[in-house]
Amino acid sequence: MTKTVGLIAGMGKLPRLIAKDARERGYRVVAVGLDPVADDEKLEGAVDVLERINVGKLDKVIKTLKRNGVAEAVMAGKVPKELLYKSRITPDLRAIKILMTLKDRSDDTLMLAITGELGKDGIRLLETTAFCSGLLAPEGGITKKQPTKAQWKDIEWGYAMAKEIGRLDIGQTVVVKNRAVMAVEAIEGTDKAIKRGGKLAGGGAVVVKTAKPGQDMRFDVPAVGLSTVQAMIEAEAAVLVLEAGATLILEKEKAVKQADDAGIAIVGYSPHRK
Repeated sequence: MTKTVGLIAGMGKLPRLIAKDARERGYRVVAVGLDPVADDEKLEGAVDVLERINVGKLDKVIKTLKRNGVAEAVMAGKVPKELLYKSRITPDLRAIKILMTLKDRSDDTLMLAITGELGKDGIRLLETTAFCSGLLAPEGGITKKQPTKAQWKDIEWGYAMAKEIGRLDIGQTVVVKNRAVMAVEAIEGTDKAIKRGGKLAGGGAVVVKTAKPGQDMRFDVPAVGLSTVQAMIEAEAAVLVLEAGATLILEKEKAVKQADDAGIAIVGYSPHRK
């Protein structure tokens, strides 16, 4: 009997990559493309069932998955939290109930509440990496260019800073130079934080992206891709540091070539080894 897996898809290319991996393993993939952020063109042909549902219609999302025989699902692709503060979503009663009972609106609080609602209807949320573990950043140098000794000092210091903002559930990325923080990622996302921090640094910044301490790999798994490298280029940043084994690299070959062409170093880093 063919196994079925649900895919709750946000923006970007990760949902398609996960769908492709799942189907190659013999799964039937039922996808809900969250409106207005999911890219249907990326999902079409990569999944067996595709329904587009407004990101605020939580009850409809869950009922659609159940109707299609989904007992396990994966969340993939960014859903910008700033949508909560703009009139681009119209939450249903189930979503409103969640929002009204949250202690705060941090990423973890919100996502754990949604995970709980899925569980109430018998849908278990799997780790995002269940179908994309091959995309995790390896340990060590990823590009031809390697960091200098001075940049390694920024890497080690910036890693600690990134872990601290992650502990506070603010973001996953910091931009540093000469062991000073140029920018901290918040609701605007990684790419905008890089551009902001790079401008303040005046070139040569080190960008560090990590998982949160105790990262729940079912959602909000840190990821970078071509747009991240492009933001690095625009910011004239020098080094992109990814926590090894905990950060996804999308379209790795293209991203590495883009970085090599620009003279940017990309490193998979663990504080226990260098």
